[in-house]
Amino acid sequence: MLVRIADIAVRKRVRKDGGDLETLKDSLKRYGLLNPVTLNTKKELIAGGRRLAAAKQLGWTRIDAVIVDTADETAQLELELEENTQRLDFAEGDLLEGYRKLERLKHPNIFRRVLKALKRFFAWLASFFRRDKS
Repeated sequence: MLVRIADIAVRKRVRKDGGDLETLKDSLKRYGLLNPVTLNTKKELIAGGRRLAAAKQLGWTRIDAVIVDTADETAQLELELEENTQRLDFAEGDLLEGYRKLERLKHPNIFRRVLKALKRFFAWLASFFRRDKS
């Protein structure tokens, strides 16, 4: 659900240093918020402090949030810790292969560009003949 950022209370956090937010802000600008922040029913932040801080710095007034129904401080701390520790970084080889694939998609060789152009041409040609029959 969308929540007004001004309505979110940030209580004491386990993570003291949010680090450099520039790459996160660039990601938010480019792709939007991929994972919502987590709040309790009082709209207190449980998880997503860096995302919230980056959104504030970008001037956002609303942010997507998941609301969890727990007033139990222990459960909230468990959620904060879990959200920040249960991530698995890419293996170096997997990440490298992903960037290679991205590079090929962004900058296809001449054969792929010609093939793509031919596909577009034949799709246009098919739609032209379909319109002509109408």
